[in-house]
Formats: sequence, C-alpha cells, structure tokens
Amino acid sequence: MFIDFGFGILVLTLAVTLFSIAAALYGFYTGSPRWVESARRAMQLTFPLITLVALALIYLLVSGHYEVQFVYSVTSNEMPLYLKITALWGGQEGSLILWAWLLAVFTSAVTLRKWDRDQELLPWVIIVTAITLAFFLALVIFFENPFARWWILPDNTPVAAMFQPSGAVPAFPNNGEGLNPLLRHPGMIIHPPMLYLGFVAFVIPYAFAIAALVTGRTDDRWLRLTRRWTLIAWLFLSIGLVLGARWAYDVLGWGGYWGWDPVEIAAFMPWLTGTAFLHSVMIQEKRGLFKQWNMILVILTYSLVLFGTFLTRSGVLSSVHAFAQSAIGPMFFSFIGVTFITSLVLLFHRWKDLTATIEMKSMLSREALFLLNNLLFIGVLIICFWGVVSPLISELATGQKITVGPPFYERATSPLWGALMLLMGVAPLSAWGKSTFTTLGKALWKPALLAALTPLMLAALGMRNWVALLGFTLVALVIFVSLHEYWRGARARQKAQGEGFLTALARLAARNRRRYGGYIIHISMVIMAIGILGIEIFQTETQRNMAIGDQVELAGYTVRYDSLAQFPYSDGRFVTRAVMSVFKAGEFVDEIYPRYDLYPGGQPMTIPGVRSTLVDDLYVVLVNWENVSATQTPFKIYHNPLVNWLWIGSGIFILGYLLAAWPQKENG
Repeated sequence: MFIDFGFGILVLTLAVTLFSIAAALYGFYTGSPRWVESARRAMQLTFPLITLVALALIYLLVSGHYEVQFVYSVTSNEMPLYLKITALWGGQEGSLILWAWLLAVFTSAVTLRKWDRDQELLPWVIIVTAITLAFFLALVIFFENPFARWWILPDNTPVAAMFQPSGAVPAFPNNGEGLNPLLRHPGMIIHPPMLYLGFVAFVIPYAFAIAALVTGRTDDRWLRLTRRWTLIAWLFLSIGLVLGARWAYDVLGWGGYWGWDPVEIAAFMPWLTGTAFLHSVMIQEKRGLFKQWNMILVILTYSLVLFGTFLTRSGVLSSVHAFAQSAIGPMFFSFIGVTFITSLVLLFHRWKDLTATIEMKSMLSREALFLLNNLLFIGVLIICFWGVVSPLISELATGQKITVGPPFYERATSPLWGALMLLMGVAPLSAWGKSTFTTLGKALWKPALLAALTPLMLAALGMRNWVALLGFTLVALVIFVSLHEYWRGARARQKAQGEGFLTALARLAARNRRRYGGYIIHISMVIMAIGILGIEIFQTETQRNMAIGDQVELAGYTVRYDSLAQFPYSDGRFVTRAVMSVFKAGEFVDEIYPRYDLYPGGQPMTIPGVRSTLVDDLYVVLVNWENVSATQTPFKIYHNPLVNWLWIGSGIFILGYLLAAWPQKENG
C-alpha cells in the first residue's frame, strides 16, 4: 500500500508544481492576481505532499520492505534504526527526494511572507522555484524512482520496475545489501542534510534575482528581501563542508580532513561564489555599486549548485562521495545549460539598467578592496573548476583521464588564500569612497606592529618554515585588526555615552550586528587557518609492521602495541581492533584503539585511534587488514599539529554568524 501511495503522491506533486508554473505565467501576463494567488497556494501545497512521499519512503526503509529496490540497496536487518531513517539520503533516489522536499520547504516559507510591496516579483519567484522543483520531481519519477520494486523475469533475471513486467513475478528478499560502510557514521545524520540545505537555499536568492531581471526592478530591493536566505544558505553550506571534513578525518583513515576530491570541490565551488556574493551585496546596499556583478555572482552560485548536484549524482566522477552511474546525467547537464543561458540572456537584456551611477574613486577604498576580495574568490573558483573538469575533457578528447591531485590545488590556490587573509586584515580599516596610503597606514600600524611580533616569537621558538611564518603572521594581523576594531568602537561609545566598557561593547555589537558579527567570522576563519597550516606544513608520519610489545617513536610520542582482538559484531561486521598505549616524555598519557571493520560483502571501513589535544593529534591507523596478525601488524601513524583549531574555529564561526544574522528591525 505504501509503495503505490508514495508513488501516486509523487506524481500528484509534479502535477501541482506544473500547475503552479502555468498559473503564475498566466497571472503575470494577464495581470490577474487571482491566478497568481492560485499559483502561490499550489506551491505551498507541494510541501505537505512531498512530506507524505518522504514519510512513506521512510516507513518502507524502517520496516524492511526489501521488495523495493531502493530499500534493498541501502538498508539491512542488522542496521540500527537511526541509520535506516538516514538511509533516505544514503542513495541516489532518496537524496533527490530530500532535495525536492527541502526546496518545497523553502519555497513554501518564502511565499508565506507579505508581498504587498513586491507583487510583481511574486509570479516569477514562484515560476523559477517551481521549474527547479519540477525538474527534480521529474528526475525521480522517470529516472530514479525510489518506489520501484523487484521482479523476477521468466529467465530468473531480477529487474527493478515500478509496474509488473510481462511474465514477471514479484520478488521478496529477506534482507538488503545495507548502507555503504563509509556512511555508517553519526556524521551521516547531519552532514548530507546540511549540504543539501545550503544548496537548496541558494535557489531562493536566484529566484528573486531572475524575478528582478524579468520585471525590471533593478534597485536593491531583491537583495534586501533575500539577505537572510543567502545567509542561511551560506551557513548551512559552510557547516556541511566542515562536517564533511570532520567525517573524512574520522572515517577515511588517511590522516587528513580534505583531499581535494572532485565531489568535495563540487560542494566547495558554490561556497566560493556565495561568499563573494555576501561581501559584494554590502557594497551595492551601501554605495549602489556592483549591481551587474552581483547578478553574475548569484547566477553563478545557482548554476554551481546544480553543477555540484550533477557531478555527484550523474556518475561521471570517480569518488568515495559520488553515487553510482546514472541515466540522469544528460538531463541534468541539459537543465544546467538551459537555465544558465536563459539567465545570461536576461542579464544582458537588463545590463544597461544595472549600470551604477557612482564610480569608485580610490583603489584603496573599501569597495575597491571588496572587489579585489571577490576577484580572488573567483580565482580560486577557476582553479577548482579547471581541476574538476579537465579530467573529463581529457577523457572526451583522448580517451584517457588525467589525474589532478592535491599538489595542483595547493600550489595554485595558496597565494590566493594568503592574499585573501591579507585583505581580511586591511579592508575593515579602509574608508568608504576614498582612502589613501596615509589614512590606511594610520589605522593599520598598531595591529600590524603587534602582528609583526608573531614571526619573531615563532622564529625564537625554532620555527624556520617561511610559509608557516608568513601564514601565522597573516592570522595574527586579522585577529589584531578585528579586536582593534572592537576596542576602538567600544571606546568611542564609552566616551560618548558614559557607559562601562563591557556595556559599550555589547551595545555596539547589538547595534551593528552585521559588521561586528563579520569580524567574529573573520577571526573564526583564521583560527581555522591555524589548524590548516599546522597539519598541512608540519604533519609527519611513519608506517611500521609491529609485533605485540613493539614501540615506535614519532614527534615526541612513543606508541606501544599492546594487544590485538578480532571478533564479530551484532550488525554483521567483523572487527579487528588493536590496543595501543601512548607515552610522552616517558609518561603514560592515553590508550587508543585503531580498528578495521569488515562488513558483509567485503566492504571495509578504517576507524583510526586518536589522541587529541589543543596542540596536536596522534592519529593511528590499522592498515592492510588482509595481513593483520598478532605477530606482525601494520600500522600507519600520523602526527597532526594544531589540527583541532580547525574544529574550534568552526564553532566560533557559528557564534559570529548568529550575531551577524540575528534579526533586527528594518525600515520598509
């Protein structure tokens, strides 16, 4: 019953979405508010409809209906309940349902707002979001149906189909294949939904931008209406990227957090343009500049969201993060091309209307430095995009796929990241409109002097790597500039209002949350950079075959191999677990348990043993499980300095975001 019910509601949702598009178009061109209102109500109906579809699918997953091909491929009797539920987004079909459901949530929410001042935008916001939703629903219904059942053909060949093939009989497997072991992790609960939330929420600013282009509303009203939607999208995408890094660090067992995998980059590219957009919109709101540029950025971000989804789900990339080969690739690629070209046509049609009446008067002004900031982000984007597509182009042209690895990205992007950190320290001190070296120097010299002490102290402690010295100096500059701006603003308010320093500081931040929350976000980013510099520059490693009682030394640590146990687990996996004692300066400090889990079907997962402090991580991996024995066990040991500052910085980032995005009363 739930199979047919879920599929029927899915088809009904597509019909309602198509009606919404048609009604909005008719209402716009005939000037009929009643038809536009009908379209709005239809879009709001998609949310409860897709919710029913998702609930029906979750019921099938939890109750073990293995006659459904999707359920069979992602669940098994041995999996715990939480993994059966989160398996909804553990496979191709379910992840597309989640994408569509989230888009329905955002679209329904945005159409609930008061539209009195923006009636002309409403039809096109509905049309753009509904077209995107209809596309994903069509992919699910016609290509990746999660309700397709198993059938046995007369020649005993199993086949998945929604409706019974001629001569086939239904199949009822007793168990499923289960979720990919890499996805059987607590990160599975939250990491994919965070990325999807970030991806889908960026559709809303794009819809408003297209509505502004179609209707000729070339003021910054559409930016103000979508500011919080953009911040929400950026927050979730940022959290998703950090959680993905943590997941990789905990599960993949290679001692790192970011491997420049093509699918990682596919999620990272819209973050780059989204970050540039968030900086750039402030210039349009403050100075009336960059109208054309902001339209380009929001179109790019939407296109990259679709492109990232395409790369993950089409099967064109080989990645631990990607889904299997799929027939949706050509459809997806065509949709990206059509929407991108249509957006550019609309943009060029309104190009002159978007021309700014104000010109930049100084290359050191804040708006000029923000533009440079944007160009650096686009530079990183171009490098990432080329690294992802060049293997595909090579394969099409020559039949051979070239490999683009981490060294390419690291060498090409490092100077750009350094320049971005420098701008984070300089730009907040520049003036709007016009700024000179003299005025900028007066504002900068105190934080710069404090930052200059950083490499001297680090050199005195023995650090000689010039890249690290430069990186930590830039980190210090951003922190000191941000703290100086807090101190300077609070002191000025303290003198003007007669308040205590802490009261002045709190009220200062409350009155200009966007600015001072932004400073906290800058601090969080460079704190994360401390962790990145530590592990990227100073990571050391060794690999040894060890017998019980053997010891190995690395970076001041001594690791002793104490014992090895192999045993079956209740969910069907076979666990090989080592016990290792960790000593520092001859004293026992911790006991860690690296292990290797082998799932039914030969699917392995490596779980490192980690000893974590604010200073470093000692990260031990049990490798080459086929040759594991108590007499000769292979281990790989990593020393990862400062890596935990990456996770600390991400926590501070959340605080900065909450301050920057917390609602304030606005006029209009």
